[in-house]
Amino acid sequence: MALSRLCWTRAALRGSAVTPRPYVTRRPQLVRSGPAWGAPWSSKLHLSPKADVKSLISYVATKTKAINGKYHRFLERNFPRFYLLYTTFTKGLQKLWADAKKSRRIKADMVKHNVKFHQLSYREMEHLRQFRRDVTKCFFLGIISIPPFANYLVFLLMYLFPRQLLIRHFWTPKQQIDFLHIYHDIRKKSHPEVLSYLEKVIPLISDEGLRWHMTELCTKIRRGTHPAIQEILALRKSFSNHPLGMNQLHASQIKALSRAMLLTTYLPSPLLRHRLKTHTTVIHQLDKALAKLGINQLTDQEVKSACYLRGLNSTLIAEERCRTWLAEWLQISCNLKGRVEGRGRDNIDVRHQLVEPTTEVHALDQNQATTLQSQGRHSNH
Repeated sequence: MALSRLCWTRAALRGSAVTPRPYVTRRPQLVRSGPAWGAPWSSKLHLSPKADVKSLISYVATKTKAINGKYHRFLERNFPRFYLLYTTFTKGLQKLWADAKKSRRIKADMVKHNVKFHQLSYREMEHLRQFRRDVTKCFFLGIISIPPFANYLVFLLMYLFPRQLLIRHFWTPKQQIDFLHIYHDIRKKSHPEVLSYLEKVIPLISDEGLRWHMTELCTKIRRGTHPAIQEILALRKSFSNHPLGMNQLHASQIKALSRAMLLTTYLPSPLLRHRLKTHTTVIHQLDKALAKLGINQLTDQEVKSACYLRGLNSTLIAEERCRTWLAEWLQISCNLKGRVEGRGRDNIDVRHQLVEPTTEVHALDQNQATTLQSQGRHSNH
């Protein structure tokens, strides 16, 4: 106290207008830097603006990306097989998520504009059709992984049976080609059964002219001759009623046609018939949309995918030939009646009972191409 009074007396003698103040502990205040306020007294207590936060996030993202790149290179160098499975799985998840977002957008637009499925564009219809099949396959995989600790078994099953349990996004490039060949072999084995059923029911056709045309057409197919478009269209009346109408087909023919379209046959006959009708109707709607769009607007991959869906193994066929075959298919399909709007009589299965067995002609060319390729590999070795 004495020292404080002495300091006050000395300041008063010098003429300073200083008022005594109590001793106060100052707390640091966070101030905003700027020309009006001057520089802050402490940069450590300065609040970071949004620009600093963004730069920090960018720095963390860059470092994470670099570490991730090093990790990928380490896996690729030391564990190449595991790296292939790892990258295929991660890219597959990204593709599946992108497909889900696109399907959700298409569905939202359909509800917003009151648009039916058959009124969509070709690419939107094809995307929804493929996504439904993928979700169905993933749904089955999710069901079997529900029990406790079953997820470990599911991972093992996915590794051992990728074709049966995984969708195309999770296949390696080599698996995609191999599995397409396997699926086409399954489809091709059903063609003789479909053709035998057609020959068996020829006597049951009431119209004599249609019986003669059907006999001639079956004979051409047996000989490996591709029938003309008009020859197929001349028989469309035979597939509208007994014995070749969709509702009159036997269970064996329904199963054979389901295998030809890569549909499961492990369902009761009524469900198989309903699913076959739905599948053929969707393909007919796709054909209408594709004819409106034009084949020339499709990419090479889209053309090959469209041909494969309709029964042609397009993996070993030139792109121009695929376009020619697809144009012939559309010419037949667009001249058939179908339940595009959910009503009317359905005779569109003439394409699958007559056109698909004729793809055996293309299958012979594919076998020759496969033989030539194998000979070329052996000669290289």
